[in-house]
Amino acid sequence: MTKKLIVLDTETTGLEVEQGHRIVEVGAVALADRKRTDLHFHSYLNPQRSIDEEAEKVHGLSMERLSSEPEFSEIAESFLEFVEGSILVIHNAAFDLGFLNAELKRASSQYPTLEEICDVEDTLLMARNKFPGQRNSLDALANRFEVTGYDRSFHGALLDANILADVYIHLTGGQSKFEFMTSNTSLNSNSQSGDLKIDFKKFPIPKIMVSQEDILNHEQRIIAINSKRESS
Repeated sequence: MTKKLIVLDTETTGLEVEQGHRIVEVGAVALADRKRTDLHFHSYLNPQRSIDEEAEKVHGLSMERLSSEPEFSEIAESFLEFVEGSILVIHNAAFDLGFLNAELKRASSQYPTLEEICDVEDTLLMARNKFPGQRNSLDALANRFEVTGYDRSFHGALLDANILADVYIHLTGGQSKFEFMTSNTSLNSNSQSGDLKIDFKKFPIPKIMVSQEDILNHEQRIIAINSKRESS
């Protein structure tokens, strides 16, 4: 059985989990058939501690905003149910896993680490292999792959998970072509000339379904292009 793909991101009170920093937001979105789905997990969290000024500038979340939100221990069970048995796709996975495992340990000594119940794919490592020597932050990759249509005034866990899902699809885009070329499709070759003759009648004609979300994203992109033309 194929494991489900879940793209995940967090926002935190600071950069160092060893200094007691906590998660303030967790967001995750499921992929199916190389597309984002409506299936997602999202929660703001009361970190029970102060938020570093620089971190607040990044995600825009203050203690005043988060004071009425649940603590991580209150959402731990539902979070584990959502991700268990999946492949977690995370950008700079060590950072998010460090914080999430610390929160799980703090919530209950009985909870497993995420590595014990999930596989992990780190898109930062994937991008470094694909684009060595280049900037491979999430923003840089989104720009490189022309992932648009998102308000990036602030970072957000669910927002960034959706952006990362689009980036991941681009990063792994060549795999489907490779599988197609190595399938058991019948090919006829001319042994004397070395020419490869392909009977295209044997290939099924794909049916391309356009979702309402795809249509909306297309319309938003057209509006953005027209706006740039008008302002130039």
